[in-house]
Amino acid sequence: MKKVNFTEMKNGTKEDYQLLEKYEKSFERQTADRIIKYLASQTTTLEGYQITRLEHSLQAATRAYKNGENEEMVVATLLHDIGDDLAPMNHSQYAASILRPYVSERTYWIIQHHGLFQTYYSAHHLGGDRNARDKFRDHEHYQATINFCENYDQSSFDPNYKSMSLDEFSPMVRRIFSKTPYYYL
Repeated sequence: MKKVNFTEMKNGTKEDYQLLEKYEKSFERQTADRIIKYLASQTTTLEGYQITRLEHSLQAATRAYKNGENEEMVVATLLHDIGDDLAPMNHSQYAASILRPYVSERTYWIIQHHGLFQTYYSAHHLGGDRNARDKFRDHEHYQATINFCENYDQSSFDPNYKSMSLDEFSPMVRRIFSKTPYYYL
């Protein structure tokens, strides 16, 4: 594989950067496959839960799909907790940043804030404020985020729920991540 000539970016030439752009475009086209592979590897559970991380994602996405959500929201629901492993303290923002170039502002906002909104179900049991989400009460996507948490996230920990398979969602993931990123539109 051909490589650039520089050791400091400030010394790169047009040819160097054209070469890197070619490689990066190829790498970007494989994003969906890397995401699917990562999701498939989530076959263990966070201690204490009855299902795996993968099963939680599949249940949530299946619920969104069966509820008639658009493909963008179904895929975002599938990926909403993808940051749990690497960014447990800000998993929502992590997941949202992965989705951001490919989804609407509404979908991005919902995924970015779902972690805080989800604390509605648990914070009061641990001495926290279950209504912390209310600081966003006037935001246009406030209710949509409540609905996301209620309908897809908090209800998707059931070991007896029949989820769709990751293979069934894979074409949707590939379509979303093959879209022209919003910042190019």
